[in-house]
Amino acid sequence: MYFSLILLPCLAQAQADVPFGARAAALGNASVTLPDLWALNNNVAGIASLEQLQAGVSVENRFGIQAFTTTALQVVLPTAKYGNYGVSLSRFGDHLYSQQHIGLGFGHKLGQFSLGVKADVWQVSIENYGSRKAFTLSIGGQAEVVPGLYFGAYAQNINQAKLASFEDERLPTIMKAGLSYRPYAKLLLAVETEKHIDYPADFKTGIEYQLLQDKFCLRTGFTTQTQRATFGIGFLARQLQVAYAFGSTTLLGASHHLSVIYSFVK
Repeated sequence: MYFSLILLPCLAQAQADVPFGARAAALGNASVTLPDLWALNNNVAGIASLEQLQAGVSVENRFGIQAFTTTALQVVLPTAKYGNYGVSLSRFGDHLYSQQHIGLGFGHKLGQFSLGVKADVWQVSIENYGSRKAFTLSIGGQAEVVPGLYFGAYAQNINQAKLASFEDERLPTIMKAGLSYRPYAKLLLAVETEKHIDYPADFKTGIEYQLLQDKFCLRTGFTTQTQRATFGIGFLARQLQVAYAFGSTTLLGASHHLSVIYSFVK
C-alpha cells in the first residue's frame, strides 16, 4: 500500500507540464498568453477571446512509449452576453497506471482584460492498488498591456488537492506567468516562467512565424528545466486547424504531438 501512495504523486508530477494542443507544445509550452481553444487547459482566461463554437482533439506521445501517451478532448461554447464555457477531458497511461480528468471552465472578457476559472476532477489509478480522486480549482488572467504586447498568468490547483494522507501527498500546484509580443503581424515571440511550489522554476520561450498569414506557420521553442527543444508547424484549411509538434531531449528521446480543431461557423 505504501508503494502506491508514493508512486501516485510522482507520476502525477511527471504529467504536470504536459501542454494541450500542438501549438503550445511547439512553443516549448510558453502558452500562458495564448487565446485559443487549448487555453482551457493552458490558461483558462484565453477561452474568453473565442467567438465561435470550437471542438478539438489532441494526442501526445513521449519517447515512443505507448504508456506515455496523453489524449485530450476539449469543447468551448461562446455566448454573446454571459462569457464562454468549456469542457475538457484527458487520459494518460495504460492499464497499469492511468491518470484522467474531466473539467469545466469559464472565461469572460472585460475590455482588454480576460479572466477565467476552471474546476477539474482527477482520477489516478494503479493496477491492483485501486484509484484515488481529487478536485482542483484553477484561475487565470490575460491582458493586452499595449498594442502587440500581451501578459498572462495562471495558477493551477490553488486548493492544493490531496491525493493521499501518507506524507500529505498532493497534486501539483503550479504558477505560471509570461509575456508575448507581436512586433508585426507574422511574428510572435513568447517567454514564460513556471514554478511548481516544491521545485525550481522553469523558463520557457517560443517563436511563431507565419509564412502565409493565418494559413501556414512555423514554430519553435525551448524549455530550460528539461533541456528540451521543440519544433512544429500549423495550418488552417477553412474551419479546420491542424498542428504538429516535435520535441527532443538529449537523454530521454523524442516526443510527438498532434492536434486538430474544428470551428463551427454561425
